[in-house]
Amino acid sequence: MAALVTGRDFVTERIVRFADCDPAGIVYFPRCFDLLNGVVEDWWAAMDFPWRVTITERRVGLPTVALTATFVAPSFLGERLTCRLSVARVGRSSAELRHTVGVGDCPRFRAAQSVVCTSLETHAAQPWPDDLRAAMTAYLDPSAGDASCT
Repeated sequence: MAALVTGRDFVTERIVRFADCDPAGIVYFPRCFDLLNGVVEDWWAAMDFPWRVTITERRVGLPTVALTATFVAPSFLGERLTCRLSVARVGRSSAELRHTVGVGDCPRFRAAQSVVCTSLETHAAQPWPDDLRAAMTAYLDPSAGDASCT
């Protein structure tokens, strides 16, 4: 699916596939986390830092260290989900991401994700390289706030 930047958000779409659904015909909640991982991977590629280069060649790890989600409504087979990612904070070696996934104006779930920059040689946290920090900062949205439902 095509991805784009609107304001401070990275936006992409995903179609709910049969493999995403449980026997009740709705998206099985662990698949929502797989979806978010794909959105983050697409975001890095859109910033010209595909994981193939960032992880494999530069040896920079981007593990998720915290992830919380609030499920608002179910998603169903065949739906086109709009996925929005914004950056709430960029620290020395971590970043706080905010996700909203929905159909039209109807949110299906929201998530807050913390990622840490690590060295894949030592597996320890390290400061963000300047080019990665600059790319993420372009998506910084201090008004992102708490990703919980209101």
